[in-house]
Amino acid sequence: MAYKINKDECVGCGVCQANCPVDCISQDGDKYVIKAEDCVDCGTCAANCPANAISAD
Repeated sequence: MAYKINKDECVGCGVCQANCPVDCISQDGDKYVIKAEDCVDCGTCAANCPANAISAD
């Protein structure tokens, strides 16, 4: 079960990408997306997101 970023809530700060230990988060325009097949479900991105825009899918 990978994590997912809610694009409506994402503020585009990049904190999730900076903290991801497996580098599975990339920028898509002014928002970020998680590459589900590379996500290891550690939850680091969700724990660090200041907008609470990331949740388990």
